[in-house]
Amino acid sequence: MSFTAQAPGGVPPGAPLADTGATRTLIVPPAARRRGRGAGNVRGTRWYTPWLYLLVPVGLLVVFTYIPVANMIWYSLTSWDGIDPQKEWTGLENYIEIFTRPELFQVFFVSLYYLAGSVVQMLLALYFATILSFRTRFRNFFKGVLFFPYLINGVAIGFVFLYLFQPDGTLDSLLAAVGAPNEDRHWLGDPDLVNWSLAATSVWRYMGLNFVLFLGAIQSIPSELYEAAELDGANRWHQFRYIIAPGIKRVISLSFILAISGALAVFEIPFIMTGGANGSSTFVIQTVQMAFEFRRVGLASAMAVVLLLIVLLVTWIQRRIVPDEEVSLT
Repeated sequence: MSFTAQAPGGVPPGAPLADTGATRTLIVPPAARRRGRGAGNVRGTRWYTPWLYLLVPVGLLVVFTYIPVANMIWYSLTSWDGIDPQKEWTGLENYIEIFTRPELFQVFFVSLYYLAGSVVQMLLALYFATILSFRTRFRNFFKGVLFFPYLINGVAIGFVFLYLFQPDGTLDSLLAAVGAPNEDRHWLGDPDLVNWSLAATSVWRYMGLNFVLFLGAIQSIPSELYEAAELDGANRWHQFRYIIAPGIKRVISLSFILAISGALAVFEIPFIMTGGANGSSTFVIQTVQMAFEFRRVGLASAMAVVLLLIVLLVTWIQRRIVPDEEVSLT
C-alpha cells in the first residue's frame, strides 16, 4: 500500500484518509493549502533580513572609517593649515615634498627596533601560550598575570616605565641589587639605548594580546590529537611541532601582520616617554607634530596616506610570500 498527497503544504493533524484500494490518498483541506502558501510568502519576504543586521555595522564603518579616509586624501591635496576655512588646492605638491625630504623617511629605521621587539614578543607569547595550554599548576593565575598589562591604559604604562628608566631609578636599583656594574646609564637619554628601552616597554605592553590569541587558537585544537600523539610516544616538542604550530598557522600569520603594521605605526609609548627626542621619533610622531605644531595639516595628511599605502603594501607582500592555506590536522 502506498500514500499520495493531494496538495503540497503539509498535512495537518487529523486529516482524513481516502482509501482507494492499493493507494491511500491524503486529503488536505483548502485552508491548510492556503496556510502553506502564506508561510512560503512570509519566508520569501525575509531575504533582506541579513542586510538589516549589516546596516548598523556597515553604517558605522562608513561614517567612522571610509569618510574620514576620503577627507584625509582630500586634505592631502591641499595646503590647509587646520584653521583656515579655505583649503587651497595644491595637487601632488605635498607628496613630492615627502619623497624629496629624506629626514621624513629616516624615522622608519626606528621601526626596526619595534619590529625586533615584536618578534621577541611573539616568541614569548607563543612559548607561554603553549605551556599554559597543558595542565600546569596555577595556570589561570599566570594567564591573568600575562594578560593584565594589555588591560592597563597606555598612558599609565608610559609614566610607569618613565620612572623605571630614570637614572638611579627602579631599574638601576634592581641591577645594583643583583651585582651588575654600577655604570652611569641613561636609558632614555642615550640615543644608543633609548629605542631598545622603548621597544622593551612595547614588548611588555602588547605581549598579552598575542598570548590570548595564541592560547585561544591552541585550545581550539581537538584534544584527541594530543591523546593520539601521546600514544605514539610524542613528547611536548613533537606535539608543538606537528600539531600546535600547523594548527595555529593562520593566527601566527595574523600576528605577524599586526606586528609589522604596529611597528610602522608606533606612537603611544615613544610620544609619552620621550616625545620623540634623542632619536626616538617615529613616522606617526612626525605626522602629529607636522599637523599640530607646524600647522601643516595638508602635508600631515599626505604623510598619513603614504603610511597607509606602505602598510597595505607590506601586508600584500607578506600575504604573497606566506599565503593563507587551509590547515588540516586529520
